Amino acid sequence: MKSFLIFLSGFITAIIVLAGGGYAAMQYSTKISQESRSEWMPDFDKQLYKSAAELAVAKTEYERWIAIGDVGLWNVDNGSLEKAELFANETLTIAERFKDDWNYGNAIHKGHLTLGRIALRRNDIEEAKKQLLLAGKTPGSPQLDSFGPNMVLAKELLDKGEKEIVLMYLELCEVFWDLHMEKLMIWEEDIVNNRSPSFGANLIY
Repeated sequence: MKSFLIFLSGFITAIIVLAGGGYAAMQYSTKISQESRSEWMPDFDKQLYKSAAELAVAKTEYERWIAIGDVGLWNVDNGSLEKAELFANETLTIAERFKDDWNYGNAIHKGHLTLGRIALRRNDIEEAKKQLLLAGKTPGSPQLDSFGPNMVLAKELLDKGEKEIVLMYLELCEVFWDLHMEKLMIWEEDIVNNRSPSFGANLIY
């Protein structure tokens, strides 16, 4: 009888431990899920410093063109909208001479994203939406085809309630980012269901 009671006590203890462990695991899983949905935001100053350093060592117009797309995009956050606009327009102008270059799609993408972010800070939402779609019409590039689109302007427009234009942008991105169509679909589902998508590193690509 005594041995049975010891066995029963041990059995009940095991159930409690397992239940507690299951509860802890469930809590941990919920926490991870919530964290994965919380938006990571890039260090814009760090991005500007990095891109400006690349521009500083550029020796030719071509090397400068490679660098200024990022410099323009991150100058927006540094408060220098005039500089950002100059860089964006220069990026797009030079791009017309390098349509067969690997960087052409990047230049079109970053140039229009920069102009869109500038428009948003000037409270011109319609222009920002137009520039987002122009950015989405990039033919792609080795980087865009692999890592996907930059979502920083899309996020800024989502924060202002512009869901439809961002969904249109994601549809355009499907043309060149078919390798990760599932990620685009998750973002689209989040937007349709009024959830904030977790864009992660696509805020700086």
